[in-house]
Amino acid sequence: MSNTIKFLDLNTTHAQVRGALDDAWVQAIETSGFIGGKNVDLFEAEFAAYCDADHCIGVGNGTDALELILDALGIGAGDEVIVPANTFIATAEAVARVGATPVFVDVDPTTALITGANIAPALTAATKAVMAVHLYGQTVNMDDVLAVCDPAGVKVIEDSAQGHGATWRGRRAGSMGIAAGFSFYPGKNLGALGDGGAVTTNDADLAEAIRSRANHGRSLNSKYEHDVLGRNSRLDGFQASALRIKLAELDRWNEGRRNAAELYRKNLPASFVPYVEMEDARSVYHLFVVRTTVVPRDVVGEGLVAEGIQWGIHYPIPCHTQTPFRADVVPSIPVSEEQSVQIMSLPMHPHLTPAEVERVCAVLAAIEADHAGSQS
Repeated sequence: MSNTIKFLDLNTTHAQVRGALDDAWVQAIETSGFIGGKNVDLFEAEFAAYCDADHCIGVGNGTDALELILDALGIGAGDEVIVPANTFIATAEAVARVGATPVFVDVDPTTALITGANIAPALTAATKAVMAVHLYGQTVNMDDVLAVCDPAGVKVIEDSAQGHGATWRGRRAGSMGIAAGFSFYPGKNLGALGDGGAVTTNDADLAEAIRSRANHGRSLNSKYEHDVLGRNSRLDGFQASALRIKLAELDRWNEGRRNAAELYRKNLPASFVPYVEMEDARSVYHLFVVRTTVVPRDVVGEGLVAEGIQWGIHYPIPCHTQTPFRADVVPSIPVSEEQSVQIMSLPMHPHLTPAEVERVCAVLAAIEADHAGSQS
């Protein structure tokens, strides 16, 4: 229908930088700059600077980024890595792929983020790292998490797949843990025109180890010598060019998301509860997620679709109950389990207009009123 409100509007995003993207594609063809090269080097330097990190390594995707960090840290069989149950499966998948065991913990009910209080009871002698997932665009309270992990000698890895540009007390996502993994999947705040990812870190030795592993374990000093068992996970030249173009617009686009989020908060009906933005955090609202606390989610979804409003769920199945991770005795992780049947993601992108946000909220209010009337 003509008055559809899109969940994500990549067409408008790309229209704003189309000329530069077209030029980048022509340059890639004319120079055959497809793998590695100048634009990858430039993007790595620019993205490291943007994240206030010393090093950036472009890789094939965000899952590879996390797996490469774990592998370069020497984490593997017999080791445990603490993971929030409320995250995309890639966070836990990366842990399992290096042979380590993901240990799932709950999240704060007001932010859906992992906290020191969630982590502390799960620490054991086998715990080597914690995945601090900056979910929905908001950073974890990193001071709180590091205060628990540092004394225990546990590394904190930032899963920043949804955190491009987010800050905690003025520090950028990607600069606070031992390393961070970013995804540039097209729908991310900073999205490529295909798959892509990056690792940021302030540890020079770790950066060197990751760069080698991402390029077949190749020695950084020799094309033909391979020091470790690696893999092929490289950011290609055209994607790097596209990301450089979009990086210049990222703060402006993130501000558009924040404006839409502020308007949602002012206009949402009472039974649709958004997650709290912490006082010391500055979210970039990769997603705008609410809990529907009165009207069943499927009823809300049907009402939105009937009015031409797109929506999503992130994530309806907690990781610890997914088939690959389901134990003989499934642990009780109550917040993630309860909220997984309530959460829904409303339209969110930089180009969402005030009229569109107000219309979404008006439709939600009508759905709430209809439900109340049907129950009376």
